[in-house]
Amino acid sequence: MNFSYPVLRQYGKDVFRAYFILLKLMVPALIIVRVLDQLGFTQWLAWLLSPLMSAVGLPSELGLVWATGMLTNIYTAMVVYYELAADQPITLAQISTLGVMILVSHAIPVEGAVARLLQVPWRLTIVLRVGGGFVLGWLTCLSFDLLSLGSRPAHSVWKPELTDSDWATWGLEQLQLLSTILLILAALMAGLRILQWLGLERLLGVLLKPLMSLMQVKENAANITIVGLMLGLSFGAGLLIDEARSGRVSKRDIKVVACFLGLCHSIVEDTLLIMLLGAHVVPLLFGRLLFSCIVIWLICKSVYPPEQTRYA
Repeated sequence: MNFSYPVLRQYGKDVFRAYFILLKLMVPALIIVRVLDQLGFTQWLAWLLSPLMSAVGLPSELGLVWATGMLTNIYTAMVVYYELAADQPITLAQISTLGVMILVSHAIPVEGAVARLLQVPWRLTIVLRVGGGFVLGWLTCLSFDLLSLGSRPAHSVWKPELTDSDWATWGLEQLQLLSTILLILAALMAGLRILQWLGLERLLGVLLKPLMSLMQVKENAANITIVGLMLGLSFGAGLLIDEARSGRVSKRDIKVVACFLGLCHSIVEDTLLIMLLGAHVVPLLFGRLLFSCIVIWLICKSVYPPEQTRYA
């Protein structure tokens, strides 16, 4: 592999180009969400969502957990859950149901903005993420009821370290997050170049061929699909957007992959996080994968068919 100065210089340019694309997207979104939360928007959203919670077998007050996850991220939703559920019994079925809802619907302002840059309109993102989260939660609740499973208490193996929520602390946390994203992005782009050099890039396409066939996208979309599945839309956003702007993947394929990743991304880290709360792995991982495949098949049939020449 060529490690000459021009190659390393181009690599550095590629990393920082993708990173600054991400910064322009994430920083305004994070600030807006913080201001809305301080103004009480999260509590208002939780009040709107509370009637839906009984439909999936959850206490209405857990609507605050779902609302927090939608606006911020899984970590913050976990802290809110711990604060609310510490003194009340939560069953395996309930935490598994809430878990899949959070997995599908979390971080919508940031990840929806990423999807928008990938040319997926906000209205579709909201329907997919919020509607999809509720439907998958309902199906999870129904499955546990039909199988008479999940009545035993959930046992959380995680206890959060509660910190002050002042602006200074929040700002420091965001700087740490953005620094981590830069390191991950640099490592990821280096890893992809190594895979290309070793000729293993084609292997990724082979492994993802069933999913690519389901979405009816070309094999050159395999890389960004792997990035999203492993890292998610937030951590992988810079690379996803950079790839979309490169023209190497068609606009239609980018949109289809973005819709799929909206429903199912970061399948290792996010799944493990929710499992720490006591949820069952089957609905979190396999249920979400199956649900996402069914939904994306419907989207490919109706919203983004292969023969489509004009895009929403």
